[in-house]
Amino acid sequence: MKTVKQIDLSVENIPGSLSRVSDLMSEYRINVIACYATAQEQEFNFHFIANDPDKAINVLGTAGYRFDVTEVVACEIPHHPGGLNAILKPLKKAGINVDFMYPCIATGSIAVLIVGLRPIEKAIRIFEDNWIRILGDDLYHI
Repeated sequence: MKTVKQIDLSVENIPGSLSRVSDLMSEYRINVIACYATAQEQEFNFHFIANDPDKAINVLGTAGYRFDVTEVVACEIPHHPGGLNAILKPLKKAGINVDFMYPCIATGSIAVLIVGLRPIEKAIRIFEDNWIRILGDDLYHI
């Protein structure tokens, strides 16, 4: 598979709500390998990639959490000044806009970026045509 599953979780924006989610993930030995968060007045949105997304989805659903699942692209980027343009310039040339992006938490010696964009199939072709490594399921085992 060329895409990875991002879990888009909404919890009440109060102290401790995200910690309870983290405790739940830890209890079931699920590791968060990439994430970003946004807060609004009453709601906290936590977007993340888990090392075992199907298990995370099952655990969160069983616990009664509200969430969606979004397909995103995990791609390797050069780790040097200007390296981000390795993915941005081909997308610009193809007229593809980036909706969001964020880095993986720990990936060893490679730099991995999670990218949300549409149309995702066209973006994957652009990445492949420009020799950008897409991790897909390999991301879950970094």
